[in-house]
Amino acid sequence: MKSLLFSMLICLLVFIPIKETKSQQKGKALNLNAQVQAISEEGVFRDMEYFNWGSSIIKGEDDKYHLFYSRWPRSSQFSGWLTRSEVAHAIADHPAGPYTYQETVLEGRGLGKGYWDEITAHNPKIKYLNGKYYLYYISTHSQPKNFSEQELQETVAVGYGHHDWKLLRENQRTGVAVAEALNGPWKRLDEAIIEPTGPISTLTVNPAITQGPDGLYYLIVKGDKPNEERFIRNQAIAIASSPIGPFEIQDKAVIDDLDTEDVSMWYSETDKKFYAVFHAHHFIGLMSSNNGTDWEKAKSYKITDKKLLKQDGTYIHPDRMERPFVYVENDIPKVLCLAVKKGNDSFTVFISLEEID
Repeated sequence: MKSLLFSMLICLLVFIPIKETKSQQKGKALNLNAQVQAISEEGVFRDMEYFNWGSSIIKGEDDKYHLFYSRWPRSSQFSGWLTRSEVAHAIADHPAGPYTYQETVLEGRGLGKGYWDEITAHNPKIKYLNGKYYLYYISTHSQPKNFSEQELQETVAVGYGHHDWKLLRENQRTGVAVAEALNGPWKRLDEAIIEPTGPISTLTVNPAITQGPDGLYYLIVKGDKPNEERFIRNQAIAIASSPIGPFEIQDKAVIDDLDTEDVSMWYSETDKKFYAVFHAHHFIGLMSSNNGTDWEKAKSYKITDKKLLKQDGTYIHPDRMERPFVYVENDIPKVLCLAVKKGNDSFTVFISLEEID
């Protein structure tokens, strides 16, 4: 009798469907497109006196969410990002906001001082690595011309067509400031941490960094594609044993046949993969890599088209939609941040990402 009951139980177990656990579900291909939610009113971060741009989020020891972002005065026009930007710090109780400005943490160090970052501080990425906080950012300087403040204002007033814009653009580099706490004080490195070579030339901007399972640090930066008659962007991957370098740029570009820029990157312990979000002309996309150096389009590589659904059913149709950043907590993507320009306005949107059952 016992033997018969045991046989019947085995048969039942064979035919009962087994529901996947969360960890098994996470092993599936990452599909951020399916997780994108409509934007709430609290998910739009706007300042009436400043243009807001690229953002980066980290959770602090205070259980608050700390946003580091670029801003510059609306009075300087949108093109003022090249000379007037500063890195600001805001705080929220939830990663999707609402955020409240706290302080400005980095500005240009000032004309005539000879620093690589004398003029501006822009496009931050905040990371907690090796027991410290690292704030990566880009800047530019005026050497060898030594601009006056009036000349900078004239350059920005004209914009991309001004004859001095090219020099300021090509002087852009990536650097880092380090602190023991998110409220600082921040100590800057006196030199940029990476110079263009290999698959990029002219400049190194818009950093994205993460630590791999091998303990090394993988940094993606944007530059110009070498030996091209016209301006074409390209992304390079560099590797170092320390968060401050020295970084060695690899010969192979990140993705050479896809027009990408403004990457944000993380390593997924669950999937054993590197991921990087990017913006292209008409969409936000996702790349992946098994080793941090060889990249390809992710299986579900288009995250969102160049339009954003709001909770009231209407859409934001941006003129520009750039600087994507994915906030990941406990190895789970929680929020997608995007910089949006619409007319003479620019702001940050925070899009909640809902886990797929």
